[in-house]
Amino acid sequence: MASADGVEKLEDAIVRSAEQVAGQIRAAKEAISTVIFGQDRVIENTLVTILSGGHALLIGVPGLAKTKLVETLGITLGLDAKRIQFTPDLMPSDILGAEVLDESNSGKRSFRFIAGPVFAQLLMADEINRASPRTQSALLQAMQEQHITVAGARHDLPKPFHVLATQNPLEQEGTYPLPEAQLDRFLMEIDVDYPDRDAERRILFETTGAEQTLAKASMNAEILIAAQRLVRRLPVGDSVVEAILSLVRAARPNPDADSEKLIAWGPGPRASQSLMLAVRARALLDGRLAPSIDDVLDLAEPVLKHRMALTFSARAEGRTIPDVIKQLKTRIG
Repeated sequence: MASADGVEKLEDAIVRSAEQVAGQIRAAKEAISTVIFGQDRVIENTLVTILSGGHALLIGVPGLAKTKLVETLGITLGLDAKRIQFTPDLMPSDILGAEVLDESNSGKRSFRFIAGPVFAQLLMADEINRASPRTQSALLQAMQEQHITVAGARHDLPKPFHVLATQNPLEQEGTYPLPEAQLDRFLMEIDVDYPDRDAERRILFETTGAEQTLAKASMNAEILIAAQRLVRRLPVGDSVVEAILSLVRAARPNPDADSEKLIAWGPGPRASQSLMLAVRARALLDGRLAPSIDDVLDLAEPVLKHRMALTFSARAEGRTIPDVIKQLKTRIG
């Protein structure tokens, strides 16, 4: 009987924590929406990514407030935010840091590590595809391992550590596309679209006047870490788990399925893990204690699309990856 009471107390504690954390996250979301207009879906998916403990790749043309979103997130979530503008001449040491030779007054020489901008809680990698593959790899390795090694010495990155990278989908001249293995490091690929007419009207008035709305802090790093722990404790029903497995496995080449003609390669187990965390985080953001199949369907595209490639024949027929994911969703929807 004691063990049953213990389980009940644990469940009550999770419920109380979830209600408190969900309120704080909603307050953060509202605070961001007072500065960034017409991008509710982008704000929600970015918050889901951060709550899941992951990194996001933001794809959009210039001028859609991608940089402002990252700055606002840093202030609202109470995180130490930094920005790196990626350029072809950027070196790994410009991101990670380097050892310099110091000489004391007595003439004794020693090496001292100077930390690079990667030592931030929220890092914006602006136009990540403009840097060379070597520099991209240095950042993406840090994203995966949460630490860096310089001259044989290990340096742990701050906690939490999140990278929000941006990419311009138009200008591809002089860029180095991210390899598939490195794209897989991102929990989500988030499309930043043009705002609708009403949102753009609001942007005109709010951003061209004498005074502009400034972001306000709603959380801090400790609250965010507690929220990320809570996300991993939320229960997930068998039907949701089966929906995740069915969807991710259907997105892989299968000789017995119609998708074999469409899909050249598909998502690995990291996609299933990402989707499992993302649906829990979305439920918490909405103030729910467990995710639903609707969460799986809504988050399938941003979690899967950068982890798939279509066959030549599918591309020749004019098929797109979002197209194929939509078709796969009908099987579990």
